[in-house]
Amino acid sequence: MSNYLDAIASPADIKYLTVPQLEELAQEIRERLIQTVSKTGGHIGPNLGVVELTLAMHFVFDTPQDHFVFDVSHQAYIHKLLTGRAREMETIRQPGGLNGFMLRTESEHDCYGAGHAGTALSAALGMAVARDLAGGYEHVVALAGDAAFTNGISFEALNNIAEQTKRLIVVLNDNEWSIDRNVGAIAKYLHRIVTNEHVSHLHESAGKLLKRIGGKAAVDVVKRAEGAAKGLLWPSVIFEEFGLTYYGPIDGHNLNLLIDTFQFLKQQDRPVLLHTLTQKGRGFQPALDKQKKFHGLGPFDPETGETKPGGQKTYSQVFADSLVKLADKNEKVVAITAAMPNGTGLDEFRPHHPERYFDVGIAEEHAVIFAAGMATKGYRPVCAIYSTFLQRGFDPIVHDVCLQNLPVTFCMDRAGLSGDDGPTHHGLFDIAYLRGVPNMVQMAPTSEDELADMMYTALQLDGPAAIRYPRGTGPGVAVKEHPVALPVGKAHVVRDGEDFAILGLGALLPLAEELAEVLAHRGYSAAVLNPRFVKPLDREMLADYAERAVALVTFEDHVLMGGFGSAVMEALNEMGLSTPVIRVGWPDQFIEHGKVEQLRERYGVSVEAALEKLAPYLRARRPLAVS
Repeated sequence: MSNYLDAIASPADIKYLTVPQLEELAQEIRERLIQTVSKTGGHIGPNLGVVELTLAMHFVFDTPQDHFVFDVSHQAYIHKLLTGRAREMETIRQPGGLNGFMLRTESEHDCYGAGHAGTALSAALGMAVARDLAGGYEHVVALAGDAAFTNGISFEALNNIAEQTKRLIVVLNDNEWSIDRNVGAIAKYLHRIVTNEHVSHLHESAGKLLKRIGGKAAVDVVKRAEGAAKGLLWPSVIFEEFGLTYYGPIDGHNLNLLIDTFQFLKQQDRPVLLHTLTQKGRGFQPALDKQKKFHGLGPFDPETGETKPGGQKTYSQVFADSLVKLADKNEKVVAITAAMPNGTGLDEFRPHHPERYFDVGIAEEHAVIFAAGMATKGYRPVCAIYSTFLQRGFDPIVHDVCLQNLPVTFCMDRAGLSGDDGPTHHGLFDIAYLRGVPNMVQMAPTSEDELADMMYTALQLDGPAAIRYPRGTGPGVAVKEHPVALPVGKAHVVRDGEDFAILGLGALLPLAEELAEVLAHRGYSAAVLNPRFVKPLDREMLADYAERAVALVTFEDHVLMGGFGSAVMEALNEMGLSTPVIRVGWPDQFIEHGKVEQLRERYGVSVEAALEKLAPYLRARRPLAVS
């Protein structure tokens, strides 16, 4: 077995390899990926699909002088391996290790960071225009999956490319999947191109011609042939209408063809789009058999692909189960996702009510406005969108949902820290970006059963509601058969106390309870409160405890700025109360990837940090005698 990978210190090293040697290197890379990601977890399927594509790009172009912009960038593991980070790959997504996405601060070869889809074309165009203005000569290559072309931002960029630059290479990596199978007209359109026998034959011939004779003659012949074929097949290829010269589809695993094609495209003085066909999970049968599962997952057996069996249900699964039951009883309940049926749990809803399930693709803004439209006709849309992705739908939430006070429910999975996925996926801003919007009701459950109750409550409201809940499992509270409506804006007193009142929002209620226990052992009486509602706040409860407690403490899995603790302080101020509020949450900075518990300890989202902040107030109140 060859060992080319360990000898590669930079992309320059692969330029000395022959194509057969590059093919051996591709196999080495796949084996390294499988072994590494089986231990760390990560996006194994997407990366196995772009091995040859990434090798060919680095063989032909020269980073960091040339720029590669990866859409989402979860498929950049091979890029990392080839740019001096091979020895660190076992640290990927681990505390202090490599990030699972492109990160500008990690390497000079990472020209643009990303973690959300649909950004590559706009960013690459910005780089190309800046290059043109500065009189530069470097190449800019944007690699975007077919799923990214369901995103509106991609089309906004396409609308501008031909007008604003003469040199840009867009690579459409077509594997028919994002996380789930792609949906909508764009996916069908690309499929028509791929499956048309005339196009396939044309591009096989074009590839052979380029390889055989090269030069201007080949370019002219291929261009004439393509133009004629496109006219025969349908009125236009959509990318040509946007002003990009279309090439493809070609085999995205054929290194010879990829290298020849990139060398050809490198010489073009017009924006081009190369359509490549790849196989997500290539080289690892379990990833081919279960592409949805192996898009991104935790550690697995590198031989069988098996993962550890799950225990109790996750919040996502409880959400899906609860929504099925609610839809069983109310024919107006509909479910909407933006290309995340698996992550949100809605793939478990789909079999029960397929006619009321809508996957709109990677199009969060459309999802929100689509839901608003349905709500005007008496339906009860439930939008299941990660907290970090709902950021993209902020204006429609304000303008289309809340301004019209429409009854749309937003169920925000992955609210709070998202651990290994890092800052692009942490849901640490949703309280702040929704709290200031009129008509919005915000809730945060402390358990699986409370999530079901909040969903039921939201569907009784006459206006919009948002429910935030974390990734993974809850405390294991059984969900009762019939959910109950919670009184809006009313908190739940878990335990009473006189010296301090501790408010634990959502998943951080256990920290509030732990702090109360520590204080009790020191002789202090502390109340524990489950706020349930961020908006409206239970002002009556706040006033009651603020008037008798030395200080209030708030715990939240959210940034402190504009968060739940800020809401408590604002409410007390408006009521003319000056009781100190000790806030525990995330600082005003982007939090790196890592294990949740370790990051909480590092950034002071802990009982110990709360006690340190409470120290002056503990001295102000004499403790009770502890028997």
